[in-house]
Amino acid sequence: MQKAIFLDRDGTLNEDTGYVHRIEDWRWLPLVKESLAKAQRAGFLLVVVSNQSGIARGLFTEEDLAVLERQIDCDLARSNVTVSWYHCPHLPEITGPCLCRKPAPGMLITAQKDLTIDMANSWMIGDRLRDCEAGIAAGLGTIKLSGTHEKSRSEDEKAKELGSLVVQNLSQGIDCILTAQKECLAWFHGKARRGMHVS
Repeated sequence: MQKAIFLDRDGTLNEDTGYVHRIEDWRWLPLVKESLAKAQRAGFLLVVVSNQSGIARGLFTEEDLAVLERQIDCDLARSNVTVSWYHCPHLPEITGPCLCRKPAPGMLITAQKDLTIDMANSWMIGDRLRDCEAGIAAGLGTIKLSGTHEKSRSEDEKAKELGSLVVQNLSQGIDCILTAQKECLAWFHGKARRGMHVS
């Protein structure tokens, strides 16, 4: 089995400008590609798990999203980075309940089966509380990015209460995993009871 880092998309990899589905609207956050390359060199699979309710809302199609992901793959290939993409197209009030929309762990469990992932030695990183909740439900270590918008920052305290590490950005989160993996995993798997914050 392989260790992996599961990643939210909007607000974690790219600027969250709302229902991003065209490459011209995609803007990488600082140091993201460099951080992904560093994690991959350290032996982690990279798995993007993203709620994409814009599909349910009729704002874009599955094919639109697939085209965007292929274009991002080409960009990442220049940094020798490969990611696996998973998304939830649902919105409960339109499509009814599902098992894949975060905070449910469905996408993560599907990826575990597809890619033979060692969940006990893997991580979830995202800028929203629901990312942490999905990761915890799937048995992962969890890191919350404090984010650049108020809604994300307002969830930091709750994330810490759940035992998630809170950091400022993806680069810092990846560095925490790579430099203190054993210590951090001990935190998430029963040896600590309070959240941590890295300023």
